[in-house]
Amino acid sequence: MTIIGIDDTDSRDRGMCTTYLATRIATAIETAGGTVERRLLIRLNPAVEHKTRGNAAIALHTDIDPAIAADISTRLIDSFAIRDDPHTSPGVVIADNCDPHSVTDSVIEFCWDAIREFHSITDAVDLIEQVGYRHQGWDGGRGRVGALAAVGAWAALTEWTIEHIAYREFDRCGTPRDVDQKSVFEAANTQYPTVWDTVDRKEGDAVCVPNAPGPILYGIRGDDITAVKTVAAEIDSEPVERSSTFITNQGTDIHLRSGTIGSLRDGRAYRVTGTVITDPDTRPGGHVFVTLGKVESNEKHHTKAAAATDTHHRRRPSPDHSVTNQNTSSTVRCVAFEPTKRFRQWVRGLRPGDVITACGEVSDGTLKLEKFAVRSLTRTVNTTPICPGCDRTMESAGRNQGYRCRDCGTSSPNQSEKPLDRTLSLKWYEVPPCARRHIAQPLIRGDFDAPIMPER
Repeated sequence: MTIIGIDDTDSRDRGMCTTYLATRIATAIETAGGTVERRLLIRLNPAVEHKTRGNAAIALHTDIDPAIAADISTRLIDSFAIRDDPHTSPGVVIADNCDPHSVTDSVIEFCWDAIREFHSITDAVDLIEQVGYRHQGWDGGRGRVGALAAVGAWAALTEWTIEHIAYREFDRCGTPRDVDQKSVFEAANTQYPTVWDTVDRKEGDAVCVPNAPGPILYGIRGDDITAVKTVAAEIDSEPVERSSTFITNQGTDIHLRSGTIGSLRDGRAYRVTGTVITDPDTRPGGHVFVTLGKVESNEKHHTKAAAATDTHHRRRPSPDHSVTNQNTSSTVRCVAFEPTKRFRQWVRGLRPGDVITACGEVSDGTLKLEKFAVRSLTRTVNTTPICPGCDRTMESAGRNQGYRCRDCGTSSPNQSEKPLDRTLSLKWYEVPPCARRHIAQPLIRGDFDAPIMPER
């Protein structure tokens, strides 16, 4: 079998989409007499600086001759890639006579690190040459990093979801999309939760319809191919020029690794357990910050799925990447940004002494929250005691001398405990669909280790 890996053909500002170009390549392969057995959409490390938009790479598994695959791919990349954007740097990698289930360990490891770490173009080209794959780059060819990772993805990963993408007529790109929102919401209701993140019901947002000026009309995500196609078929919209169904690692949390406060590195994503040590602070712009400290207990909290992926990755240990920008502090600041909308109310509900497991990417020493689980809650707060005789607040009697009522003479050696009215419970909380990263796992589809509060 021939595997075609493609990446970095789109633009943040000028449109295009690597999935669309890959769909054109798949059509050309079929026109040339070949078949495409599988289309993969692989989300890589969302913290990569050079990503165009969602940092997705594509792999096509086909039976066509590698030379024909190379000719078709390079011709269509030449025609459709946004070459005049200085941030776009396309690349294609073609693995000849390769079983997608059993690529070499070095390519599997490369894929894992592309999802959780970083690679240079030199890393990619050196490995491509070592294993003997065909490749071509344009304008530096940085896309060969993602393209090689996509080649190794089927052997590297074990958890998959589905996305069915409908594309508009190409000459409509850059114009407002004509999609009937009512039909989107009605279709989404019929297949939820098998099909997820189609809409954000509380925000009234059809999140499956992008805002970027590219060829995607809408993308339907879920766990079953029939269900996602059913939702797509029920949407009323402008004409669909073509469509494509991808197997993907979206919605799997595969980017997260277990971490500990004091050893978190910028540009990686973690699940980390800590004790809340500050009251939540809402800052200008509506962003909510809270600080976690280390937990004395060695107890580890994570999802079963997360534990499985960590175990899988440890079987293929990563190289010793640089620890530049490692946060060695005994605390870590967490933030829920304004676009996470109602998620911030849960962060504002935290109190010092609560223990949580926080999940998200670390940037400039700050963990950007994607979800968190409450492990324990502070139920009382210490307060100045009330005099039982006159119901007035006592005053300090001096350093280490307790409290006394100046009117009644009543004394108390310690502060009183006042019960707290808590809005949170021992559950998982997540950002809403309108703020979800492509690779982040919605609570509704996970095997989590505590009750969940899913957003829909």
